[in-house]
Parts: sequence; structure tokens; C-alpha cells
Amino acid sequence: MQSPLRYRFNSLLHTVLLLLLCVAGTSSAQTAPNFGQAGSFGVIGGSAVTNTGPTIVFGDLGVSPGTAVSGFPPGIVNGVLHNADAVAMQAQADVVIAYDSLANQPFNTDLTGQDLGGLSLTPGVYRFSTSAQLTGTLTFDAQGDPNAVFIVQIGSTLTTASNAVVRVINGGSGCNVFWQVGSSATLGTGTAFIGHIVALSSITLNTGANTAGRLLARNGAVTLDSNVVAACTSAGGGCPTLALEPAALADAQIGLPYSQALLASGGAAPYIYTLVADSLPSGMTLSPAGLISGTPLALGSSAFTVRATDANGCLITRRYTIVVGANTIGQAPRTVPTLPASGLLLLIAAFGLTGLLTLRR
Repeated sequence: MQSPLRYRFNSLLHTVLLLLLCVAGTSSAQTAPNFGQAGSFGVIGGSAVTNTGPTIVFGDLGVSPGTAVSGFPPGIVNGVLHNADAVAMQAQADVVIAYDSLANQPFNTDLTGQDLGGLSLTPGVYRFSTSAQLTGTLTFDAQGDPNAVFIVQIGSTLTTASNAVVRVINGGSGCNVFWQVGSSATLGTGTAFIGHIVALSSITLNTGANTAGRLLARNGAVTLDSNVVAACTSAGGGCPTLALEPAALADAQIGLPYSQALLASGGAAPYIYTLVADSLPSGMTLSPAGLISGTPLALGSSAFTVRATDANGCLITRRYTIVVGANTIGQAPRTVPTLPASGLLLLIAAFGLTGLLTLRR
């Protein structure tokens, strides 16, 4: 039987151990950085921001300490352009603070040497000691937590293959996905990306790559080419349930113009529509505003996936099929063979035909 003094000592020791475990658990939890002034920006470059084609940036665009901004227009900034002014300077200073916050958080899992494609990651901090590559689809699973935070720490470069996809499922928000990149990030053609990229050097989006999240480059340039950049602006919390209509698409006919508008709802406008898997029928395109249009060039059935992303990075995907059939409208009339006059006289003589004979030539 323990003495009262020993019992009290063991109880105290037990309590201290529990407190230590709680403190350790709390300190390891990942936290979203405070972007400060940079929170209103969709794009910030350190040396320059350049664009080619009809890029759309939702949020402010700025550069500091550099002064070079080009390609707007034809690119569109749905915000304010800050070229080396006091706002851009403060935003860049806040980018440095956010970068350090992300880089200094203890990691849960080391993914060095693995391709992100095909992985399903739960909330936490993931580390690549060198470069990171994404080929295919990466899934962030919030597991029902609307405040789930995902941080990916990358020692050097981040590269995605063409048509790579990042998605957030089970109640999570793209606002809470963060990519800390030790040098430069390059998104491949047609990539559908989610999360804020905070890079020490440069950020490049190849043709048609779209992202729901900020592009923040500390020292280098941000290079864009016919992209959509939707800065996440929500103050926290999870995503609402979005809807994407119609449920099915009408069939098309070869050689005839086709037009069908998609409509997302339930989130924060504006919505950006992107093709994230497979392809439309030949001759048809999907605009960022959600219009499927064009003139089909070949018969057949095409199945594809469309993603609608709202201004807060929340999204919905839907699988569609368009069947291209034969043109049944405006077909050329069938022609009747004509006979020379001598042949016609022979027919009349042979069958004794009389009266008026009308030929269509």
C-alpha cells in the first residue's frame, strides 16, 4: 500500500506528464500564416509580372521592389494594380513574414522523392527536402474539418506536369492550402491547381494553367500565359455546398454551331470554369466564363470533367458527355439523274407516254 506522500507525488507526476503531452500536441499543430497586406493580392512579383494572352486575375496585382509589369491588357486585373508603390512594398514585406511562418513549422511527414500524384493527404505539414513533382491528381482530404490546414514545404522547385489536378474534399477549403517553395514554381500546361504559392524566387504558369490561390514571389518574376488566378478572400471556415448546372448536356451535330452555358451557384462569385479531365469534342472549347461553344468536327462521344471554382477557392466538379451525331438539318437535296433528249424520246416511244413531262435539272 502506497504512503499518502508517495500517492500525491505519483498523482502530481501524472498530471505534469499529461500537461506536457498536451503542450507538445498543441505546438505541433499547423497554422495558417497571416498574409497581412498581401491578403488582397492575387499576384505579387519581386522583380516583374509579365503576361501573354487573355489572363484573368481576381484580386490585386503588384510588384516590388521591381517595377516591370507587362501584358495587362490583354490580361485583366479584377482588382487594383500596384506598381512599386507603398501598398506593394508593404505587401511584399508581409509575404516575407508569411514565407518564414510556413517554412519554420515542424513537419509531420517527409515526402522527399515521392510524386504527389495519386496521394491523398490529411491535414498536416508535409516536407520535401529538395524538389517536388506533381503528375496526375493530388487530393487534400479535410476529413470533415472546415478549418483543416495543409502546408507543403519544398526545399527547391515545385513542378506540375501538363493537366495535373489538385483538389480538396470532405468539407475543406482551398483557402487553407499553402505551398512554401524554396526556389521556383512552374505549373504545367492545363494544370488545375489549388492553394497559395509562396515562392522565394519565381512563379511560372504555362498556357492554360489555372489556380485557386495567390501567387506570391519574393525575389523573382511571376510569368503568366492565358491563365485564371482566383485569389482566396475568405476569412476562414469551410466551403459551402456548390451546385453546377445543367445536369446533362444536349447532343451536338457535326458541322453545326453548338453553344451551352454552365452555371455554378452556392458560393462567392465570380466563378471560373476549367476543363480538368479528358477533352471536349474536336472543334469545341470551354471559356473561363463557363460557355461551351464551337462547331464539332468529328462524329463520336466525348466524356470530360469540368470544375467551377468560386472567388474563395471553393469548387465543384461534374462529369459531362457530349455526343456528336450526323447533321440532319440543311442537308443537300437528293438529285435526279437527267437524260439526254435522245434517251427521253426512246422512253416515250417505248412506253407510249403522252402529255406534259417536266424534268428537274
